[in-house]
Amino acid sequence: MSIYIQLFLAFFIPGILGYGGGPASIPLIEKEVVDRYQWLTVSEFSEMLALGNTLPGPIATKMAGYIGYEQAGIIGALITVFATVAPSLILMLTLLSLLMKHKESPKVRRLTVYIRPVIAVLLGVMTLEFFYSSWEGSGLWQTVLIGGAAFLLLEVLKVHPAYVIAIGLIYGLFFLAA
Repeated sequence: MSIYIQLFLAFFIPGILGYGGGPASIPLIEKEVVDRYQWLTVSEFSEMLALGNTLPGPIATKMAGYIGYEQAGIIGALITVFATVAPSLILMLTLLSLLMKHKESPKVRRLTVYIRPVIAVLLGVMTLEFFYSSWEGSGLWQTVLIGGAAFLLLEVLKVHPAYVIAIGLIYGLFFLAA
């Protein structure tokens, strides 16, 4: 199968199934990129995700552009970015009026109720994989220290996430660089 087709499918399928936007599709993208095609390791994927979160814009398209470029140059980047936005574009254009027409329907409400826990489980599994990867790469104490500090800064001190990410990058540069 052509690399271009693989790149398209690796991002189009998560785009179709990732109900809820970028955060919901990240575990699906990871499954394709890490497990199915093995273009990145879990560690490389988590580093790319962390770096992508520091940049403005939707995370899924940034990841798609990076992976597409790494695998097949500019054409690969264009294909993956298009594959990422195409499902949303198609669905928005064809189904928005139908959904708005039936938004009070019990079936539509039930669909949303069923999908939310699935997304939460997928995000939880991805978090555990990142934790184990961090544990293996940096050790338990470094992982607990970074996670605890991030929680304290975000939830207790209400520091903006961009500053927490920047602090984490600086900490990693000085204390975790290999």
